[in-house]
Amino acid sequence: MIKGRIHSTESFGTVDGPGVRYVVFFQGCPMRCQYCHNPDTWDFSGGREVTAEELMAEYESYKEFLKSGGVTATGGEPLAQPEFLAEFFRLAKSRGVHTCLDTSAGCYSPESHEKIDEALRYTDLVMLDIKHIDDNAHRELTGRSNRNILAFAEHIRELGIPVWIRHVVVPGITDDEGELFRLGKYLSTLTNIKALDILPYHDMAKPKYAELGLDYPLGDTPPLTKEQAIAARETVIRGIKAGLAEQKNNKECR
Repeated sequence: MIKGRIHSTESFGTVDGPGVRYVVFFQGCPMRCQYCHNPDTWDFSGGREVTAEELMAEYESYKEFLKSGGVTATGGEPLAQPEFLAEFFRLAKSRGVHTCLDTSAGCYSPESHEKIDEALRYTDLVMLDIKHIDDNAHRELTGRSNRNILAFAEHIRELGIPVWIRHVVVPGITDDEGELFRLGKYLSTLTNIKALDILPYHDMAKPKYAELGLDYPLGDTPPLTKEQAIAARETVIRGIKAGLAEQKNNKECR
């Protein structure tokens, strides 16, 4: 029997996919995003072991309130436990439950992704975090390259799995207008996008870092205002439109 390691669960998640959802926070993550609000999920040896059957039994106890939603795997990084994720989603799908994968795709590799593909077989929706479109800046922000993450985005496009793109805008780090426009142009190539969330950075995780004895990487970086978030989203949308226009012109010139 496959067991997975999780941090916790949430009974009535409302920001983790469509509808009201049962959310499972997987334990362990290879990335170290400077604005991460769940540093307690980093350690792969933390959390507790469970089976997919145990998770679905807990879901069943709430299912009357979750009819418009489903289950969401988040973290941490669910793709770090692909076999357990596949078993959890397979069991959910066998009961007609909608499945959503919330991931940063840091564990994906174009050269070896069979186990991840097995989990994707049972995935109805991917919520993909793209932290930064520039590879060097992405390394500074998260400790890892974004190349495999973008490769994952293109992989699920080829598989035809719907995706919601999420991008956190951090003052002085991911709020550059040129980079936001560049992100939009890249997103124009992803034909499976169903939603775009441009999320404002907040510093509400500071107390958690202090409680864990960790230095907060972003120090006194101010939260992004609502107006700044709206402007950032408009820039990304302009990039998407520009990318689509270029693609149309290229087709007409052939």
